[in-house]
This record gives sequence, C-alpha cells and structure tokens, in this order.
Amino acid sequence: MSIVRRVARPMIAAIFIVQGLDAFRHPGPLAQRSSPLLDKAIPALGLPDDKELLVRANSVTQMLGGAMLAAGFLPRVGAMAIAATLVPTTLAGHPFWKEEDPAKRKAQRVQFLKNMAMFGGVLLAAVDTAGKPGIAWRAQNLANRSQREAKHAVRTAGRQGRLARKSAQIKVKDALG
Repeated sequence: MSIVRRVARPMIAAIFIVQGLDAFRHPGPLAQRSSPLLDKAIPALGLPDDKELLVRANSVTQMLGGAMLAAGFLPRVGAMAIAATLVPTTLAGHPFWKEEDPAKRKAQRVQFLKNMAMFGGVLLAAVDTAGKPGIAWRAQNLANRSQREAKHAVRTAGRQGRLARKSAQIKVKDALG
C-alpha cells in the first residue's frame, strides 16, 4: 500500500469514527433533528418506528465503516457503507434550503458542502483498487483473452485439418502406387 493511502484512509475515517461514537452515545438531539426525514423514511422503507435506534444504527455503520477504512480491512466496503450513511445524515442534518436566517442558511450550506466533499472522498476510497485492476478491467481482460484463445484454437484446428488432409492424400497415393 502506498504511503498516501496509508495516511489518507485514517484521515478520512477519523471524523466518521468520532462523530459516529458521539451520535451513538447521544442520539436524542440527532433523532429530533432527523425527525422530518425519518417520518417519511420509516413507513416508506418499513423501518422500525424508533428514531433513536435508527440514529444509533447509522452511527454504528459509520464507526464500523470508518474502522474498516482506517485499518485497510475491506476499505472499499467500509467506504461504501460510510457513503450510504452520509446521504440521510446530510439531508437530515443540514437542510440549508429550509433556513430563513441568512447567517444560519450560510452555516448550514457550508456544513452541507463539507458533507458533500466527504461523500466525494469516500466514493473515491470506495473505487480505489490500490493500483490493482478492478473487476471491470478483469472481466474485460478475461473476455479478450478468451476471444484470443478461441481464435488461436480455430487457427490451430484449421492447420491440423490441412495437415491431416495432406497426410491422407499422401497415404492414398502411396497405396495406389
């Protein structure tokens, strides 16, 4: 692993671990702030009607995803888990478009954009293959290699067929005399 990955992954993960722990310990204020979003999501997604439980589940996902990313243990999975939690967290926590006060609106917009930047960072971490080929490249490479091998097999079969035909012609000539 490169030094950049070794340093950057824990740096990205730190906020999710720390904030996730804080949200797990004190879910009440976040559940209250998330109420408008949760009131719509709970029936639509069939979630339990316990807002503090949902905040805690979100925070555990952030902590585990952050720990996985920081430790380099399935970092792409951890980053995707974090990305999934950032969508409801950002929408519920920083709805700047609802603020009437210009100062509060600006502060919420900054926090919204910060979360968007973090979302971009974890998306990059989620697709980072650490210099190794990704699944799409591997699949295309396998298809190309299979196609080359099939063409080679067809050519080889054609050559062997021609050699067999010539050998049979020689044997016929020898037999006839």
